Amino acid sequence: MHGDICVFQDFLTPVHRARIDAASDAAGMKVHYFTTDQFEEARACVQHCEVLYTASSRLLRAAPAGLRWCCTSSAGVDEYCGDPEIFANPECLLTNSNAYGVTIAEHVVMVTLMLLRRMPEYAESARLRLWAPPRPVRSIRDSAVTILGAGDIGGHVARRMRGMGAARIVGVSRSGRAREDVYDAVYAIEALESLLPETEILVMALPATPDTAGILSRSRIALLPETACVVNVGRGSAVDQPALAEALNAGRLGGAALDVTVPEPLPPEDPLWQARNLVLTPHVSGNLTLGYTCDRNVEMFCEDLANYAAGRKLAHLVDRSRGY
Repeated sequence: MHGDICVFQDFLTPVHRARIDAASDAAGMKVHYFTTDQFEEARACVQHCEVLYTASSRLLRAAPAGLRWCCTSSAGVDEYCGDPEIFANPECLLTNSNAYGVTIAEHVVMVTLMLLRRMPEYAESARLRLWAPPRPVRSIRDSAVTILGAGDIGGHVARRMRGMGAARIVGVSRSGRAREDVYDAVYAIEALESLLPETEILVMALPATPDTAGILSRSRIALLPETACVVNVGRGSAVDQPALAEALNAGRLGGAALDVTVPEPLPPEDPLWQARNLVLTPHVSGNLTLGYTCDRNVEMFCEDLANYAAGRKLAHLVDRSRGY
């Protein structure tokens, strides 16, 4: 195979580049590297490339119909699937990276423990220079956990919750396909309302699709126990944010942690900033700063580059009609 690869990334180390070079040589292709401050140079290069490895939808829009495969280093692909005109070549393949399970699962465990052990309240006391008395705390141990989005990230979360002694871990997915190696049970989305009243920790790891928009609605928030905690690391569009803030402030939920919101950045006047028992982080649970995530991201691209060169199906192919 003879063709050019455009790599438009900032996180690559010399070791990463050496690995990509070796995979490109084995595929009989030539790779060109650019960082994100070299957009114009990358746009000129991509005009004669058949493969693009990037996290930039803007650069993809500039690619011609000769592009045959775009590998995005992000896990979420809503911006790539929501607008078919982003691809000059309608048949262009799209893959994404499921390299974020470890770092996002660790974030979920961190914020869950913060909520269960009352850290938002202790942090506020510390800010006011008050030595607060001990407060009752709870544990992941013996808790009932529901994971909404039973894919790669959900599986990583489930394994860690299992290791910390959760009493029951159920997954909820579009298909409801069983995964006995990870969950105690997996249900189709139609069962969600029957599961929420028994849920003590609700973890949301959903992609942004028309089916997931507003899935945690006001009425479904009301089904959760007053002590329940909600953790969202998927997309902000899945949650009715005003209803969540109201429930927190009224004491109808034990706490929430949002790494994703609508919009992003969250405006200073948004009521979420003032909500009780809420941990807000600026979409950082799965970024490309953890070394393992970066290494695995490159590894997955190189694995699929070998598949691409051999004419095999790509392992991390996205179904653009479904949005994941």
